Amino acid sequence: MNTLTPGEWLLQKPPPHCACDHHIELEGSLPPVGVIYSLSTKESDTLRAYISENLEKRFIWPSSSSTGAPVLLVKNTHGGLHLCVYYHKLNAVDRRNKYPLPPMNQLLTVFIDSSTFSHIDLNGT
Repeated sequence: MNTLTPGEWLLQKPPPHCACDHHIELEGSLPPVGVIYSLSTKESDTLRAYISENLEKRFIWPSSSSTGAPVLLVKNTHGGLHLCVYYHKLNAVDRRNKYPLPPMNQLLTVFIDSSTFSHIDLNGT
């Protein structure tokens, strides 16, 4: 696995744009500035590993936003740490989507009579 040194990700290009690029539209407001929570050494190492792994997989890429959402690491049931991103302040000022995704059970009913399937990885969601 390639791990990036601090600041090295700034030199790398983001992945190419695609039809599913994500944008958040704000309703006449600037993005809120969140607090930065202090992390223990273990939490900091876990966060660095998460970022490196997901940058390499291209699940995430560096942002050009002037603000960001605070992150917390909480213990999970297996004794490890789980990353939580605190989007509450951002959600308060974003423009609501008029066309939300249908519930998962509705999406799955479309495939009832299907004979060909592909693998869907929902681990990162």
